[in-house]
Amino acid sequence: MGKKGKKEKKLKGAEKTAAKMEKKVSKRSKREEEDLEALIAEFQSLDAKKTQVLETPCSPPSPRLNASLCAHPEKDELILFGGEFFNGKKTFLYNELYFYNIKKNIWVKAEIPNPPPRRCAQQAVVVPQGGGQVWIFGGEFASPDGEQFYHYKDLWVLHLGTRTWEQIKAPGAPSGRSGHRMVLSKRQLLVFGGFHESARDYIYYNDIHAFNLDTFTWSRLQPTGTGPCPRSACQMTPTPDGNSVIIYGGYSKTRVKKDVDKGTIHSDMFLLRREGKEEQEKWTWTRVNPSGVKPPPRSGFSLAVGPGGRALLFGGVCDEEDDESLEGDFFNDLYFYDINKNRWFPAQLKGNKSEKKKRRRGKKGEQTNETEGEKEEAQGPTEIIKEIVAEDGTVMTIKEVIPAAQAEEDSEEEEEEEDDGEEEEAAAKAPLVEPCPRSSAMATVKHSKLYLYGGMFEVGDRQFTLSDLYSLDLHKMDQWDVLVEMDPKTQEWLEESESEEDDDEEAEAKGGDAEEDDEEEESSEEDSEEDCRASSSEARRSPCGLSNTD
Repeated sequence: MGKKGKKEKKLKGAEKTAAKMEKKVSKRSKREEEDLEALIAEFQSLDAKKTQVLETPCSPPSPRLNASLCAHPEKDELILFGGEFFNGKKTFLYNELYFYNIKKNIWVKAEIPNPPPRRCAQQAVVVPQGGGQVWIFGGEFASPDGEQFYHYKDLWVLHLGTRTWEQIKAPGAPSGRSGHRMVLSKRQLLVFGGFHESARDYIYYNDIHAFNLDTFTWSRLQPTGTGPCPRSACQMTPTPDGNSVIIYGGYSKTRVKKDVDKGTIHSDMFLLRREGKEEQEKWTWTRVNPSGVKPPPRSGFSLAVGPGGRALLFGGVCDEEDDESLEGDFFNDLYFYDINKNRWFPAQLKGNKSEKKKRRRGKKGEQTNETEGEKEEAQGPTEIIKEIVAEDGTVMTIKEVIPAAQAEEDSEEEEEEEDDGEEEEAAAKAPLVEPCPRSSAMATVKHSKLYLYGGMFEVGDRQFTLSDLYSLDLHKMDQWDVLVEMDPKTQEWLEESESEEDDDEEAEAKGGDAEEDDEEEESSEEDSEEDCRASSSEARRSPCGLSNTD
């Protein structure tokens, strides 16, 4: 047999292996999902008792990650749905619906009859029609012990004008999955990638499907060209003209040998472009090489679409492992991708403008005599360490690095304190306001402001889930504003030795069960071959990530 024949045989063999794996995962998952359907039905029977819409002002939602955060298309409101929480022994899933009034800084819990089942890692897209709609597809549910998983393939729409849920049943939907991405492209919802996992096997996808909002029909697209390899948790952003979408990064893993998986954090970028009219439209994949300063490799980052054709990327985690330990680097940096210019650049906060003017007036003589060399020497980044004590006594240490410009300003503020009044002295001593490093937070943009909610970070072998809310004016780019502070009392971690009674009390407080898988998996950055590894808690969560399109 010639080389060509051997190559063709090898390719056919790979295709057969992939098909067998998909069939194997599907078969095992079916058994698991049948077991979970009874539990899902039990929760739905509780939801069925809600017969009328009830909206109640409430305290901020409990800590969570992998939820959906969207901006209302007509009102000054944010919409939060679903998500998960892990307390060390169990995970809890939600199908709660909250509205946040931006002007009044008030949370309202909305109980609407016949909601979607509890889930996390779903995708939500806002469509500005009929008073506003929120379309939700997919996501996952899990057994209380986190050993069995149910991946949804259902499609729901929340009608904001009438406050009603509706399940849309249409043939040809994508297979059940989580960690996928969904965006609005003209009058279509485009769904890309994701993964499906059973207790022992998994499969990642790189297929793309379209749901037509006019005909309510699904179709699988067959683009030409070479597209992304299978992955989940990527960045998927529509271009301003509505004819294309950008795919960046993501996460996937492959089985190296029995019980050993190798993870990959991707950093490549692709453009999926639509050409032709609706009835004869064709889609094409193209590899994109952006310029500028790219984000370091990471998984679990948050993303949103900002003004001026810019995609936003916040935070995430990259874990490094040696023979004896596993340490994660959590980020709280912000990057912009300018779609029009095909360029990455890091966000630079300008600080409070009025304070800067005061400092310039007070320091004018000194600044005039300063040499360029002295300025450069003073421009080193400053590290600040914050300690937060949880209710159980655990000390959470958060390291934050202030950029050079901010560090210089803070230094000037300290010098002014000696001569200024008590009011300015108190203002200068105010703590730096910015989100702590985290992964799997929820992000969205409303009126050119970025809103960031929740997420998680780790301290040693403990995972802390957040419930804080921040905003950042994307035009001013001056400073983060804290809208809801993190409450240390919510950071309760249950050890395996604790009683079942405590566990039952926690379940009662949370009101739902969810999933957690502590298996560890390797991950490496695709292009630089840099070794990054998902931690035990991030192993399942990093492939999910968060993405919401307004």
